[in-house]
Amino acid sequence: MTKPIIIGIAGGSASGKTSISRRLKEQFDNEGSVLIIRQDDYYKDQSDKPMEERVRTNYDHPFAFDNDLLIQHIHDLTEGKTIEKPTYDYVNHTRSDITETCHPCDVLILEGLFVLEDEQIRDLLDIKIFVDTDADVRFIRRLVRDVKERGRSVDSVVSQYMDTVRPMHEQFIEPSKRYADIIIPEGGHNMVAIDLLTTKITSIITSEKY
Repeated sequence: MTKPIIIGIAGGSASGKTSISRRLKEQFDNEGSVLIIRQDDYYKDQSDKPMEERVRTNYDHPFAFDNDLLIQHIHDLTEGKTIEKPTYDYVNHTRSDITETCHPCDVLILEGLFVLEDEQIRDLLDIKIFVDTDADVRFIRRLVRDVKERGRSVDSVVSQYMDTVRPMHEQFIEPSKRYADIIIPEGGHNMVAIDLLTTKITSIITSEKY
């Protein structure tokens, strides 16, 4: 099996990483198999900790992620192996008992806050993308998402943003932009950038097939 093209998509919280991932998947589903892996699913297991301690975890720091398992799974997929990808329970702040079976693919899209921050992950990427969206837009998107989808209160979202999300973004995520091959403003709404990416990836797939 040919090694998949690995695309890394990084950016701040609620910057539009998922929208771009989905749009790229839509573009290439007819070309070959596409797999999206979200770094968020690799938050460390905290089932051995009481809820009070889980809530206090800084989820916007690189140490919150099990990157060793993520890297191993990427290697497994590139070697043609099937993996059992973890999922995360945002309500209970720990890894879920549910896993997702992921098969080898032609295009692997890896999205997450720290995809470009970690050198070991960067070295695995064929194309490195940073989604650059204004802070106020990202905050509003995060507020709506966390309240509707993750069972959070408005006060807890605001407090977390001020205490950890914003400072961690400035310390870790924003500086990782310098490693990007492509910087996309406005996330999934930037169709020009997505079309250019589509063309580039198609040329790689075609060259590898022939």
